[in-house]
Amino acid sequence: MAKIKQSPNRYKKSEALFKRALNLMPGGVSSPVRSFRSVNLSPVFIREGQGARLIDVDSNSYIDYVMSYGPLILGHAHAAVQAAVAKQMSRGASFGCCTEEEIQLAELITQAMPNVPMLRFVSSGTEAVMSTIRLARAATGRPMIVKIAGGYHGHADTLLVSAGSGATTHGVPSSPGIPSEVTANTLVIPFNDTAAAEKIFAEFGPRIAGIFLEPIMGNIGVVPPNAGYLPLLRQLCSQHNCLLIADEVMTGFRVAHGGAQKLFNVEPDITCLGKIIGGGLPVGAYGGRADLMQQVSPAGPVYQAGTLSGNPLAMSAGIVTLRLLQADNVYPQLESLGAALQAGLEAAAESADIPLVVQRCGSMITPFFVRDAASAKAGVRNYADALACDTGRFAAFFRLMLESGIMIPPSQFEAWFISLAHTVEDIDITIKAATKALKAMTA
Repeated sequence: MAKIKQSPNRYKKSEALFKRALNLMPGGVSSPVRSFRSVNLSPVFIREGQGARLIDVDSNSYIDYVMSYGPLILGHAHAAVQAAVAKQMSRGASFGCCTEEEIQLAELITQAMPNVPMLRFVSSGTEAVMSTIRLARAATGRPMIVKIAGGYHGHADTLLVSAGSGATTHGVPSSPGIPSEVTANTLVIPFNDTAAAEKIFAEFGPRIAGIFLEPIMGNIGVVPPNAGYLPLLRQLCSQHNCLLIADEVMTGFRVAHGGAQKLFNVEPDITCLGKIIGGGLPVGAYGGRADLMQQVSPAGPVYQAGTLSGNPLAMSAGIVTLRLLQADNVYPQLESLGAALQAGLEAAAESADIPLVVQRCGSMITPFFVRDAASAKAGVRNYADALACDTGRFAAFFRLMLESGIMIPPSQFEAWFISLAHTVEDIDITIKAATKALKAMTA
C-alpha cells in the first residue's frame, strides 16, 4: 500500500488549537468520536458550516458527510431553523416551565409515529435510553435487558457492554468504572441471528424486561436487518411479555418520516429518539404506549426529571425541521442522492480492484473495507463482520478524502449522512475524490 502523506501547513491553526485543547480536555476533545486518533491524525477544528459544506479554522472547505452525526438532515445553518431559534432566543432560552412548543413538537412526532402516542422529552439520546431502561424494568418487574452486539445506546452503564464468545453471553463492561454487578443483568446477542435470539429468550425469557436494538445498526457502520429478523424479535417479546425497545436516535426521521419502524413495519413498545427532532440542537425523547408512559412521574412512580428537558430552543428548531420533512419530495430526494453515491463508490472500488462493501439505507451509508472478495460478496451483517474490516486501509482512505475536501467520519464503524443540502454535483465530486483515493492506495 502506498504511503499517504499529509500537506504540512494545511492544518496549521487546527494543530495549534489541538495542542491547547490537550491541556484542557481529555484527549483534546469533548467526545471521543471527534478524535482523529484512529486514523493517525489530529482533529480538524471547524469554524462554520453552510449547507453541505464545512469550513475549518485554516479556511479549508469540505463537503460534509458527518452532518453532526445525523441531525442536520436539512444541512448546516438552514435559514428557517436559524430564524426559529433566533426568534425564540429573543423571548428567552430556558424557563424551567412548560411551553407550547413542547406540545407542538410532540404532536408532530406522535402523528408521524403511531407507536409513540405519548412521550417525554429529555436532553440527549443517552438520557432517553437511561430513562427507558428504568421504565422497562419497572413496567415488567424484571431485571434483565438484552442488547445487540455492537449496538451503541449512549454511555449508560447497563448497555455499555461488548459481546463475549458464543451466540449469547452475559455482558462484560467495555469501560473501566462500570462494576460487573451493573452489567450482570445485561445479555448480548449478535444482530441478524435468529437462532441466538430464540435461544436467549428460551433460557432467560421470564427474567427479561426488554430488548434494545437499533432497527438499522449505525454505530458499527450501516447494517440493515435481514428479512424477518425484526418481526421475529417482535414475536419473541410478545410471547414472553417483555418490551421491544427501538433505539431510533439515529434512524428516526432519517430513513423515513416515521423512522425505521415505519420502513420495516415493526411495532416497538418504546422508542428512543434524538438527533433530528431537535433540528441540530441537543435533544432526546422516549415514548410509547400510553399505559407504559403513564408510569413516568408525575403521572406514575417511575422517576425521571431534567431542568433543560423540552428546552424551547431545541423545540423550536425541531418543529421547523419536522414540518419541512413532511414534504413529499424529501425522502425520494435523499434516496436518489444515496443511491448515486453508493453506485459511484462501488464503481470506484471495482476500478481500483479494492474489496469494498457499500451498505446503505436511504441517506445513511457506509463503505466497509473488507479483507477479500469472499467477504465482499457476503456483506457485513453483524458486529463480528464489521470488526473484521481493514481499518488501516480505511485510515488511508480517510486521509486522502480529507485532502480532497471530503469530510467523512474518522472511523470505519460509523455511518455517513447525506442531507437535503447536498447536490448531485456534491455527489459527483465525492465520487471523483473516492476514485482518486482508491487508485492512490493501490499505486
